[in-house]
Amino acid sequence: MKSVYNATDLPLVEEYDYIVIGGGTAGCPLAATLSEKYSVLLLERGNTPLAHPNVLIASKNLANLMEEDDGDTPAQRFTSMEGVQNFRGRVLGGTSMINGGFFSEADNDFLTKSGVEWDLDEVEKAYKWVRDSIVSYSNLSVWNLAVKEALLEAGVGPDNGVTTKHKVGTKQSGSTFDDKGRRHGAVELLNKGDLKNMKIAIHAYVKKIIFSTKSSNPTAIGVIYTDTKGKSHKALICNKGEVIVSAGALGSPQLLLLSGIGPKSYLSSQHIPIVLSQPNVGKFMADNPRNGIDLIIPFPFQGSSAQIVGITKDYYIETFAYNLPFSPTKLPFGLYPNPLTPPQLSLGTIVEKVVGPLSTGSLRLASKTDVKATPHVRFNYFSHPTDLSRCVSAMRKFSELLKTKSLDEFKYTDLNGVRDFMFLGPPLPTNPNSNNSSMEDYCRSSVTTFWHYHGGCLVGKVVDGEFKVIGTDSLRVVDASTFVMSPGTNPQATLMMIGR
Repeated sequence: MKSVYNATDLPLVEEYDYIVIGGGTAGCPLAATLSEKYSVLLLERGNTPLAHPNVLIASKNLANLMEEDDGDTPAQRFTSMEGVQNFRGRVLGGTSMINGGFFSEADNDFLTKSGVEWDLDEVEKAYKWVRDSIVSYSNLSVWNLAVKEALLEAGVGPDNGVTTKHKVGTKQSGSTFDDKGRRHGAVELLNKGDLKNMKIAIHAYVKKIIFSTKSSNPTAIGVIYTDTKGKSHKALICNKGEVIVSAGALGSPQLLLLSGIGPKSYLSSQHIPIVLSQPNVGKFMADNPRNGIDLIIPFPFQGSSAQIVGITKDYYIETFAYNLPFSPTKLPFGLYPNPLTPPQLSLGTIVEKVVGPLSTGSLRLASKTDVKATPHVRFNYFSHPTDLSRCVSAMRKFSELLKTKSLDEFKYTDLNGVRDFMFLGPPLPTNPNSNNSSMEDYCRSSVTTFWHYHGGCLVGKVVDGEFKVIGTDSLRVVDASTFVMSPGTNPQATLMMIGR
């Protein structure tokens, strides 16, 4: 793409109508849309996907997440204060370039509770703009088809066929992986903009937002960012433009804090000059807990990305399959190695996501000077009893799934002729309906992440219904940090819609 520049090659001072901080899932469609009428600078801290070709291939998706973090890998590891391992996208296209590809739109409950007055016609136009650009509908694999039938057999109905719409029941949704396993993430939406009006800087780390205090409200007038050589650059806005922060649920509250917008007492304790006292920056952080099972399949089969979801009012069940051509002792995300298993495994994974969630935590800076240091974040998984109750219900539904005829062919037969599933990691508790505490313990001990964390700059608390930072001028936040809950089953479709 001709509009992409290494930050080292850009002038030390430039002016644009709009500056978008973060070339991720929301930032790419946002920059593309603005470029239709305005000059835009898009600042991305990572590299291009072509520098990390594995992100473009479905079969390499797990390998991306297991790569050692060298400071430039597309998947940046971080661990919550609870000890749950997680990831942030660090590549042009953001987390849409390292996720499972599932494309499913927001439910009406999200739109109602978001604090935004949506024009539903515009919402649908924006979703369509994204769908027509990057979404595919592939034939189901043997595993996905079996789990879909198992969900229906276990009462997660009706069968809603193939749709990206959010409907209670079981459906096949869209995917940003095509039928050849090639990823089409948010980065491709940049091509729909006017590239003559857009400059995309990679390896650009924004250190802080620059403000003018000449008017009654602090007014964003630009940003300071550094390149890989440590050289400082200044980008300013002109023609009554804006700075728009799309750095993600961790990056956006972090940048506001580093720029002097946040709780007064906290900023003072960090010796950060206060631009605006905003008590809710970094608050109400949430991450949907993920619990699941991994079944070792007794015959070789093809891996598959997530395409099936069972939707209930309390939880969502998704599935995918993959092969492990490496040592299971290196498995991430709470998968437990078994010394008796071979080094080449075919795995079928069934996972659930708690709706909401209602449990929230907070974010604090790891460094007041180094923007590359991932903030400290605590999500307080299952601190709200409703979240735990929903997980227990989902695990009981898992037990029903394992009793269906549709999944019977994936059982092993032991030397005594007994047929049963072989788990990689702990199996579900026996007699799940008789002991609530055992299921609660299972939920707590096996919790991992769905990578759908959000909050920190909530609508109504940090930004208003048009995503403007309350108490400032010329500054917005447009990304998952504004969400009070995770939209639909998977957020990427809605993040791209909002960017558009």
